[in-house]
Amino acid sequence: LPEGGYQGEYLATLADELPEAAARAALAADDSAWWRAQALERMIAWQQRDLARYGVTFDRWFRESALHESGAVDDTKRALDARGVTYQSVKPLGVSEAAQARVDSEEGASAGDAPATWLKTHDQGDDMDRVIVRADGRPTYLLPDIAYHRDKRDRGFRRAINLWGPDHHAYVTTLTSALKALGLEDDFLKVQIVQYVKLMQGDEEVKMSKRLGQFETLADLVEEVGSDCARFFFLQLSSNAHLKFDMEKAKERSDKNPAFYVQYAHARCCSLARKGAERGLTAETGDSAPLTAAEEVALVRKLSTFPEVVRGAAAAREPHRVPTYLMELSAELHRYYHNCPVLKAEPAVARHRLRVHDAARQVLSNGLALMGVSAPERLDREEEAEA
Repeated sequence: LPEGGYQGEYLATLADELPEAAARAALAADDSAWWRAQALERMIAWQQRDLARYGVTFDRWFRESALHESGAVDDTKRALDARGVTYQSVKPLGVSEAAQARVDSEEGASAGDAPATWLKTHDQGDDMDRVIVRADGRPTYLLPDIAYHRDKRDRGFRRAINLWGPDHHAYVTTLTSALKALGLEDDFLKVQIVQYVKLMQGDEEVKMSKRLGQFETLADLVEEVGSDCARFFFLQLSSNAHLKFDMEKAKERSDKNPAFYVQYAHARCCSLARKGAERGLTAETGDSAPLTAAEEVALVRKLSTFPEVVRGAAAAREPHRVPTYLMELSAELHRYYHNCPVLKAEPAVARHRLRVHDAARQVLSNGLALMGVSAPERLDREEEAEA
């Protein structure tokens, strides 16, 4: 890698994948378009591969270049013009000098006397109007963003949920105002701000630098701790909360690891069912015995709230409610297991308690499935279940 150049080591990996003869020909011809195309195809393929290992697939990967090639960006500009929400000017209309001073120079609104094309986002709640076409005729980043969301609405999506990093927080009002100016529904776009993740090795933060090309990838994380654990850790906190991902805790097979803790609770229920079947005891259907033990009452009450937890998580777009519930349920289950023996009880009581454990197993399985996390029937520790 050249001195002063970008130091990302993955560039060497990418270069190794290139066809040598074609690469040398592109170098000789100074064909920058070839290099861009090769890099783009391979890096998208890497992203698709890494996300698949993590358990995420997208039905469609949408390229911004497709908007320009199809004419959708120009068509969106015409649609905005037709709605009367654009105007030509060297500065935004009807704003204070202080607001005018905040206009970014790259928007191209101050190129001498040449006017830029502005969008009336101020009327829709933005703090000022925004440039969508610079004075030199080039679109700003806002116009293709509008075109993309217009395309998504035209494809039949009534709502769009965007996940953005915290450095884009100020752009939320601008884009939502722009889409309102286009005529889309006020509640069409919902932006979720996702905070950065800090990877921790014990008490030490893993230092990263985009400028130096030093960073940990999702693929590295999944390789280190597994996809189940990675997903559980990411999902257990609200998207707008800062997450310290404890690598050491994630690799532990103990109660300190929340993913293992919940999976172990599921495996324990499965172990009880197997051991009960060996003794002729099964979680038969039929009338259940009265709930007498306090631990049993608490567990069944917790189980009964699961549908409402799921509904609330979906309505509020807060998936972290599900892993939080599963950890609380696992704690109730372990308490019940230790204080209300199953296999050592009288057969009628044992069958009843097996039914309660089977209900817990089902809810744990459903909750983990919603998270895309596996529900193993056996784990190293589950054979510790009572003899």
